[in-house]
Amino acid sequence: MEFFDKLGKKASEAAKITADKTGKLAKETKLKFKMGELRNQINDIYQEIGKRVYEKHIREEDICIKKDLEEQCTKIDVLSDEIDSLLKECLELKDKKQCQSCYKEIEKDVKFCPNCGEKQTQEQPKEVEVLEKLENTEVAEEKETEKQIVIEELQETIESKEDNQSEETTETKQDNEEKSNLEKTVEIESNVTLEDNDEDEKE
Repeated sequence: MEFFDKLGKKASEAAKITADKTGKLAKETKLKFKMGELRNQINDIYQEIGKRVYEKHIREEDICIKKDLEEQCTKIDVLSDEIDSLLKECLELKDKKQCQSCYKEIEKDVKFCPNCGEKQTQEQPKEVEVLEKLENTEVAEEKETEKQIVIEELQETIESKEDNQSEETTETKQDNEEKSNLEKTVEIESNVTLEDNDEDEKE
């Protein structure tokens, strides 16, 4: 009876693993959908930039990127960084990462890219780079409030990701321990069953 109880428990564990994989797939789909929305927003900004450039051309006026297009370019930078962040989340769900040189999808723990051979170093989170760049960027006085809002949002994102990574590390350790214990249990039970069968045959 105990054997069947444990067998049922193993079946439940297998169902849990399947559910986890399904959940990861659903999350990956949502992340990809969000990335598509952000890319559409970037395309809209591209069109706005093109329109402004053409209007200046029609009026035979000079265009200054720093003066006329800085706001749009900053928005694209922020959206692009958000897309990069979502892409990394997608890769983390599969325990993958991007090569820092050729951007190919590679295993998370490899030290050298199998595609281009480039050594992989510890990356600084993209949000941190953007935050540092934004903090050191001077903007017009009327844009200062908007700058502060973006800085606060980036800081919240960084803190949130650090908390999630800490939780994921703890959960991964627990999952590995549970899997290890489950594998040991299966091995012991298999050995016990074989020994019992051998004794029965001898009798």
